[in-house]
Amino acid sequence: MDQAKRWPVISALGVVQILAWGSSFYLLGVLAAPIAADTGWPLAWVFGGLTLGLLVAGLVSPQVGRIIGERGGRPVLAVSALLLAAGLLVLGLAPSLPVYLAAWLLIGLGMGCGLYDPAFATLGRLYGAEARPAITTLTLWGGFASTVSWPLSAFLLDHGGWRWACFVYAGLQLVMSLPLILGLIPPAPARAAGTNVGPASVVTLAPAERRPFLLMAGVLILGGGVMSLLSAHVLTLLQARGVPLASAVTFGALIGPSQVAARIVEMSLKGRHHPLWTLTAAMSLVALGVTLLALGLPLIALALILYGAGNGIYSIARGTVPLTLFGPERYAPLLGRLARPGLVAQALAPPLGAYALAHGGAHATFILLAGLALLNVALVGALWRTHSRSCFGA
Repeated sequence: MDQAKRWPVISALGVVQILAWGSSFYLLGVLAAPIAADTGWPLAWVFGGLTLGLLVAGLVSPQVGRIIGERGGRPVLAVSALLLAAGLLVLGLAPSLPVYLAAWLLIGLGMGCGLYDPAFATLGRLYGAEARPAITTLTLWGGFASTVSWPLSAFLLDHGGWRWACFVYAGLQLVMSLPLILGLIPPAPARAAGTNVGPASVVTLAPAERRPFLLMAGVLILGGGVMSLLSAHVLTLLQARGVPLASAVTFGALIGPSQVAARIVEMSLKGRHHPLWTLTAAMSLVALGVTLLALGLPLIALALILYGAGNGIYSIARGTVPLTLFGPERYAPLLGRLARPGLVAQALAPPLGAYALAHGGAHATFILLAGLALLNVALVGALWRTHSRSCFGA
């Protein structure tokens, strides 16, 4: 498929990603406090809905990957839009905390079927070994999710309340995401004759592949955990260091543009380097940024710019490295298996970070983050060594 035919597909999937992230992962960034204030539910339990959703997404991700590998991503993404719409509708109608949490079960299923990993798997199933540029471009679209959704959520909140915001997001899934998926995402191409596509064989790893698979899973666990913990607590951590709230918000706002800028740089390189270099740069930048924060140096803006840039291209690497290491035929199911531990880590990291902050303070939490980020750099180094041995027979 030539590049001209890919752009409508990638653009449609990019809009779908912005709405999927805005309807789920970024939803509580604006709505959590108003939900707690309006209902009287504890704020921790309100945020617990997202934790529950991420856990559900992690649990279903291997099965989602297998289905995409067998049937393509179009039906899975369509189901995601329907699940997100249903979950948001229940959320907006929720009369009690148990119903609210039940709504997040539906949203979590939608997240598991429709966020980055299923989208990457869809592109891998469509374009095979040539999916890397499409994955990179898609993350550039995804980088605008919070930029679009947070102001939209604030506008809806001001003009109709948090329940109305949920209803509007549900409607957007039905009137925008679903038609884009059904109208512009093509069915998966037929596999080549003789290709083994049975579920059991698709996810089988050769003995030499098990070590890089486990190392990649470890990278995703630590990378997702650091990202989720810092995203949830960065403003609180900076304020605990004596940074005024307004300044903390200004510093935090540097992360998003840094992510997008780094993705633009990666896209401009047009895949001329091995994806492991992208992963190395990502984890090194994250580690450097978090370490600067842990050292307490007066370089907060630089630290968050470095962290944001690393986190931006980490989103690319988590999609492109498995494609290169394991090939396109098994890409979707293996990506689904790899997604589970990373999503679980993202779900558990914020409450663990809150515990560390409450019992050890900001300095101890920053030290924890730096330690995890540096350990991840070591895991990437081990992944390089394993890959080199498999390539050269050392």
